[in-house]
Amino acid sequence: MTLRKIKQQIKGTVTMDGEGVQLTRLIGSSELNMHDPFLLLDEFKSLKPEDYIGGFPDHPHRGFETVTYLIEGKIRHKDNAGHGGVISSGGVQWMTAGKGVIHSEFPEQENGLLWGIQLWINLPASKKMTDPDYQEYDKDSIPVEQRENGALVRVISGTTSQNTKGPITSIENQQNLFIIELEKNAEFKETIASDLNAVLFVFDGEINLFSADGLQTVSQGTLAVLDEGDEIVLSTNNLATRCLLVSAPPLNEPVARGGPFVMNTRAEIMQANHDYETGLF
Repeated sequence: MTLRKIKQQIKGTVTMDGEGVQLTRLIGSSELNMHDPFLLLDEFKSLKPEDYIGGFPDHPHRGFETVTYLIEGKIRHKDNAGHGGVISSGGVQWMTAGKGVIHSEFPEQENGLLWGIQLWINLPASKKMTDPDYQEYDKDSIPVEQRENGALVRVISGTTSQNTKGPITSIENQQNLFIIELEKNAEFKETIASDLNAVLFVFDGEINLFSADGLQTVSQGTLAVLDEGDEIVLSTNNLATRCLLVSAPPLNEPVARGGPFVMNTRAEIMQANHDYETGLF
């Protein structure tokens, strides 16, 4: 087994999106434009209603999937096809935008902590115009794998090395998305196929990563882009830690972006804008 080491650490860029929602952009910024097939990773976290109450009014998407994991709070969402619901603490929504969807996301609370993560995953050219789809699971519906050495894994998609399978079935069915929770002085090991790109985002606490280069530490709010290898070994010291570990095969296809649309050519972006403006979504 070859231990993966950290290729790059990113603290992210503080920005606003939607109607003034405060967030930190870790993928999709000047520090890291993308890490194929991951297009964007945002963390939103605030106790101040003015930082999030405006939410994300109706906006379109085409050509990719979004994953929203809510750590604390509630978000109500709905789309132009009549689908809607509420994501609560510990729950996840996996949306396949496909050929086009218009949706909105609004906090289902007026006060208190709103804290979550949203990841955009690119779709291959052959699947970009698939029908839109939603998969949603609350905290109690996400399988939990309790390991020795103080480690717990919430398996959202993919399968762990101990054969716990997540409920999400993505179009390509090759993404592994785990929420890892480590107690103080805990350890966690996991295999990651060598042909997958992988990132680790520490959203609570601090974590150590072992590699041939020695011990590397990732602090809270930091994204670690992992280098090649087929195993990851993590540990904690005096802080309990929660982090997101996600891996997927790169698509190795051209990427054309146009705001909420991600296609393969500029002509396809222009077509997406035309379709949206003429009511074809």
